[in-house]
Amino acid sequence: MKKIYLMLYYAVGIKMPRSDRTMNFGAKGFRRFLAKKAFKKVGTQINIEKGAFFGNGSEIEIGDYSGIGINAQISGPIKIGNYVMMGPEVMIYTSNHNFSEKDRPMIMQGNSKTKPVVIEDDVWIGARAVILPGVTVHKGSIIAAGSIITKDVQAYSIVGGNPAKLIKMRFENE
Repeated sequence: MKKIYLMLYYAVGIKMPRSDRTMNFGAKGFRRFLAKKAFKKVGTQINIEKGAFFGNGSEIEIGDYSGIGINAQISGPIKIGNYVMMGPEVMIYTSNHNFSEKDRPMIMQGNSKTKPVVIEDDVWIGARAVILPGVTVHKGSIIAAGSIITKDVQAYSIVGGNPAKLIKMRFENE
């Protein structure tokens, strides 16, 4: 049955209008229903936006009131907490290409072992941000649009750039 739900998502759900459109034809509810059938764990009131790609979804957990942005591309294993906002075209990777053998083309070396990504509660990920394997984005953080996240992001921080660096803390006492 899971394959049927995935086929429905990639044939119909992925192409339905954005959730914020007046005439969205139930897209938000339809994609939510399909995600509940595909993902490992799904909270309440999640939102999967138009064009989001998540493979087979079997290693994705998403918490209450969280969303996957328009045309986002994510791969599991990934744990997304509660109240997570994700802008358009965010990419989250959990593995990379191997490249350690000099005498063998990189394309023939396969992929590295997956490293889970964790996005804790109340995080805002700006448009076109890229999060690399093994990263934890801690509670209350903001990732600026276009940032490349190569290492863990501390709680209540605002980071940006390539590679992302601390811009400032959200609160003075942090």
